[in-house]
Amino acid sequence: MLKTQQTAPDFTAVNENNESISLSDFKGRKNIVLYFYPKDDTPGCTVEANQFTALANEFAALDTVVIGVSKDDCASHQAFIEKFYLKVMLLADTNGELCKSYDVWQEKEKNGVKKMGIVRSTFIIDKQGKIIDAEYSVNPEGHAQSVLEKLKFL
Repeated sequence: MLKTQQTAPDFTAVNENNESISLSDFKGRKNIVLYFYPKDDTPGCTVEANQFTALANEFAALDTVVIGVSKDDCASHQAFIEKFYLKVMLLADTNGELCKSYDVWQEKEKNGVKKMGIVRSTFIIDKQGKIIDAEYSVNPEGHAQSVLEKLKFL
């Protein structure tokens, strides 16, 4: 698992508009909240995305961009954003490389059945590309507010 003060793994992935986005695009300019979630338009993921959206202006005021990541494709991300009027960028990690590099692709157990999946996780990355907070197995309810509070102490 990734830890605080570690350099964030570099990445390049496409967003909901099929535009290539890299960690280096924000270096020296913006903090990043990089949050990983299992699937577009599912109950917990919708709660999390809506709460980050509700606080979008407050994150922006702290020089922070919020980026969600799942293995869904660009079309799914675009539909998710349009359905809920989301104000977060969503990256399509269809090959799972980004999930693996942040160690969120893990074995999960539900109803006694084990399978691989995305463990809901969030990383706060500072303008220098260092992880200043790493949280695995996140509860979506109230999480965006908790992340915002952490950022206020940067």
